[in-house]
Amino acid sequence: MAKIKDVLLESNPWWKEEFKLEYHEREIHKQISEYIPLQQIIAFTGLRRVGKTTLMHKIVFDSIKNRFDSRNVIYFSFDEFREIEIREVLKEYEALMGKDLKDGKYLLLLDEIQKLTNWEDQIKRIYDTAGKNIKIIISGSESMFIKKKSKETLSGRVFEFKIETLSFKEFLDFRGVKLEPVGLYEKELAGLFEEYIFNQGFPELVDIKDKNIIRKYIKESIVEKVIYRDLPQLFKIKDISVLESVLGIIMEEPGQLIEISDLAKELKLSRQTLSNYLSYLEESFLIKKLYNFSKSKRKTERKLRKYYPAMISDIIFKDDEISRSKVFEWLFATRLNTGFFWRDVYKNEVDVVIPDKIPIPVEIKYGKIDTKGLIAFMKKFNVTDGYIISHEREEQLRIGEYTINIVPGYKYLLKII
Repeated sequence: MAKIKDVLLESNPWWKEEFKLEYHEREIHKQISEYIPLQQIIAFTGLRRVGKTTLMHKIVFDSIKNRFDSRNVIYFSFDEFREIEIREVLKEYEALMGKDLKDGKYLLLLDEIQKLTNWEDQIKRIYDTAGKNIKIIISGSESMFIKKKSKETLSGRVFEFKIETLSFKEFLDFRGVKLEPVGLYEKELAGLFEEYIFNQGFPELVDIKDKNIIRKYIKESIVEKVIYRDLPQLFKIKDISVLESVLGIIMEEPGQLIEISDLAKELKLSRQTLSNYLSYLEESFLIKKLYNFSKSKRKTERKLRKYYPAMISDIIFKDDEISRSKVFEWLFATRLNTGFFWRDVYKNEVDVVIPDKIPIPVEIKYGKIDTKGLIAFMKKFNVTDGYIISHEREEQLRIGEYTINIVPGYKYLLKII
């Protein structure tokens, strides 16, 4: 097993030499930067391989650039260290550098911290005793606050930021593409949008076009590591293969309505076990749940639920119209900042509802345009404007008192609406 000292030396090159970082700007970076001067802990959560560690290194780079002492910046990942304590890392640092953490200002970045038992108690101890001179930043590849104890222990001491896959705009930045004005480059942007769907917003896949590499990356770098490594450490899961099967069902049919009792019977599980498995997958960011929209929170939580996977594999490589339609719906259902769809007893349906004082209904249509569900929603909730995200069609429809804006997918994501 690697020694703490060796990993510290390897992980903190800025102690010896100028730190150089290849970095593409992320939209969340500016937001995070505003919280750096505050005393509270900053926590990054999010799916594996979305760029949490890179953002940590960006904070290191910015701090050193702003003349923070590079030897007072400590980065450590617990991915391969699960039986040690944070204080052991800090003692090793003090001995190695001849420092006393009680003197001076320090930046402490701890990656994959959820691997540690009782990490929240350890962090709280450091924050309460040395928080005025040690800025703490932590990250985890699933929600570190899934357990009630974590929330209670660090209450008032932490700001949490969920790091997402790349937005379409970020994807263009990563590709070094600046196509403005958009009206002049619609064909080029439409082509890049198809590549964005194929790469699914993972930074390391931005320039990858080989479907076998993408399939292997999704399976081995994300799904298997979360299912077989991360989740078993957090929960007592009797049969990991069943958990993987539940995820597989959602990945094969993104956006399906799931009735927990029926699926539990099909999988020969108890309703509670399946409910727990879905919760584990959601908290590890492998799936996203959408509730049936209602103005009553109580009714919303009792109604139907849709599940989408965070990433897809085989279906994305199929060329038939049905598969393309499912992939197109998956992309926007997971990219739009909402947790709702809508469906009534007459089976009128809207794919996505963005909650606001006046809710915004959004239909996602790869092929044929259908306004029936939108109109039903708009009548029920007294809404006059709705959207249809299309593959390439663009126009505005007036149906009685209602306005429906049809917008190509890439324009919607670039907020050109």
